[in-house]
Amino acid sequence: MDILAVINVPFSPNIIDGWGFKLSWHGFFTIVAVAVAVYLTWRWGRQDGLDGDAILSVAVWCIVGGIIGARVLHVIDFWNDFYQYNPQRILYVWNGGIAIFGAYLGGFAGGATYITTRNAAWLHRVCDNSGLRWAGLHRPFPQIPSVAHLADIASPALLIALAIGRIGDVINGEHWSSFTDLPWGWVYTHPESLGYGRPASHPAVAYELIFCLVWAGVLWLMRDRIRPRGMLFALFFAGYSAGRFFISFLREEQNTYIFGFNEAQLVALVIMLVTVPLLIYRARLERPARRERATRE
Repeated sequence: MDILAVINVPFSPNIIDGWGFKLSWHGFFTIVAVAVAVYLTWRWGRQDGLDGDAILSVAVWCIVGGIIGARVLHVIDFWNDFYQYNPQRILYVWNGGIAIFGAYLGGFAGGATYITTRNAAWLHRVCDNSGLRWAGLHRPFPQIPSVAHLADIASPALLIALAIGRIGDVINGEHWSSFTDLPWGWVYTHPESLGYGRPASHPAVAYELIFCLVWAGVLWLMRDRIRPRGMLFALFFAGYSAGRFFISFLREEQNTYIFGFNEAQLVALVIMLVTVPLLIYRARLERPARRERATRE
């Protein structure tokens, strides 16, 4: 295909590469994405009457859990090909290698564990014990938001953050896609790009970026309409999983498993098997005005 008939991506995958330091576009936009997700959740949480410091404390554990979860799923996917022969490299997170579903699942697990522990009655009794006065711990120990409440608030922010992170993937060319002769097929023309030399391909990560923004808009419109707490988060997970499942058919993955599905598709199916029945049996829609009156009363 004539290179003028496609979209050219001419950028180097690295912003800085020298003096013993390397900063890729992928790494930069990942940092920006995490910061945006935390900020939006903090801002929207405060508007919903939640304590900002409590939200930030949960965010720390969500980030820790997200890093661990993202790495674990990646290692599982490439265990037979690489990590069983190089187990020490499991800890080399700075060299790349993450799975976005692992980040979401691990982040949820980390935040939920912290919230459940922090709100546990036994911990409140311990910290409100006058015998701990000498340690400076004898003080009221306020509860933090419920898992379902904070997860609902964070849902649109997580999709916006993922869209931001995908900008780095678009520039780096690290996620290969199937070839295409459509006018919006793209080629990577920078010699250091991981996609350099490949024929015009589907911009699969760009499809996902657009889908995330559209689905974030849907969640934003539904945030005051779907109840009970936690159902917006379930809707986020179900919708993103469905979108990722179908977009993954356009991506070239190194490993495939049952029915030819890749790891992301299998995880997406499991999530949908949990969230879709949950939404069918528990979710209900209500008018925002009626909910606001109930809140004031």
